[in-house]
Amino acid sequence: MVETTGGGPQDGAAEVLDRPLPDGVRRRVVQIVADGFGGLTVAELPVQLRQYARFTPTRRAKFAGNAMAAALETDPLFRQRIGEKLRETEPELTGALDSGSPPPAADPLDVAAAAYVLRPPGWVKLVTAAGEEAQRADAERADEETRAELERLRAELDRARDHTRAETERLRAELDAAKKETDSLHRKLRSALADVKRGEAALRKLRGEMEAVRAEGQTQVSAAESETRRLKARLGETEAALEAARRAAREGRSVEDMRVRLLLDTVLDAAQGLRRELALPPVSVRPAETVDAVEPGRMTPKDIAARALSEDDPGVLDQLLALPQAHLVVDGYNVTKTGYPQMPLEKQRLRLLGQLAQLAAQTGAEVTCVFDGAELAAPVLLAPPRGVRVLFSKPGVTADELIRQLVRAEPPGRPVIVASTDREVADGVARAGARPVASAVLLKRLS
Repeated sequence: MVETTGGGPQDGAAEVLDRPLPDGVRRRVVQIVADGFGGLTVAELPVQLRQYARFTPTRRAKFAGNAMAAALETDPLFRQRIGEKLRETEPELTGALDSGSPPPAADPLDVAAAAYVLRPPGWVKLVTAAGEEAQRADAERADEETRAELERLRAELDRARDHTRAETERLRAELDAAKKETDSLHRKLRSALADVKRGEAALRKLRGEMEAVRAEGQTQVSAAESETRRLKARLGETEAALEAARRAAREGRSVEDMRVRLLLDTVLDAAQGLRRELALPPVSVRPAETVDAVEPGRMTPKDIAARALSEDDPGVLDQLLALPQAHLVVDGYNVTKTGYPQMPLEKQRLRLLGQLAQLAAQTGAEVTCVFDGAELAAPVLLAPPRGVRVLFSKPGVTADELIRQLVRAEPPGRPVIVASTDREVADGVARAGARPVASAVLLKRLS
């Protein structure tokens, strides 16, 4: 509410501007807000403008123009405070607006911006008139610039016409001189053509003689090259066959040696375990001790049968891993999706590999964990834990097929345990000589 002289309190806040604020008026309004901004405390500023409190007026107008214009339009208290700062800096202009008679000599844009901030009665008309006046001034300025540009283009056109006429005369003179020079050159050309024809006849004769010599030499070179290619081809075939034979012998020998050595280690470890199991205590055997009977404190056959382990007992896995040279092959995702399917694949892999590393350290068995590579969106970057071999299947090959390849690669007789709930995998590895174990059994053992 602004009180004006001569008529009591009047307020133009009820008036509404029915069109966008003209650009010139808006720039002056933003500048008024930027100038009055610094005279307010941080508490007097709207929340959205407090971050610009330490800016200079120029930087405020540049970076916070839209925010200040929006706050001035929507926050009457902030607009009143800016109006008070404007009255302090422009007392004559604001006093004239409050009295309802803006000074005629004042800039219409300044009058409209001050009226927009103070909101005296009739401020909408002042803003609209300032916008129309600015548009008229822009139109007159554009008209003057257009007329000046038109005059400049006309002058340039006259200069271009004069230059074109002079250039045409010069080109005509040069054309006449060129025609005379052309006639002279034609005469010289005819004489030169006659000389060329005589030279071409002599050149054709020499070319014929050279072609005959070249053909004879080419025939001899072709024959020599054909013989050289034939000998090189035979030599290459011989070298390839020799290298293939050497490679086949070397690879076959290394693979078979590895398989035989691994099987021999398995047999030796089994023999040592059997020797330990068959070691007799250093006591003499009495005849009465050979009679089959149940002594006090000893287990009967029923007791022994009651102690047999079920298929889902994790103790079965401990017994299998205690065998000499045991190799545990784990169907990775089959185990993780059985135990903790809600976790992301990356965390599933890390959790399983950490548990398998502890199992390998406890049992000393060889552990290989196989994951399906088809579910990878990108190459996996991980460092396999100590004692665990980590493999991903190639494109087009499933993890099940990779597990069967690993089982087939082992020599017959080595204890191989495969942890998977997949019935097809279990049946396939069992036919290949491996011992299948359910994923739940491995999860119980790991937990």
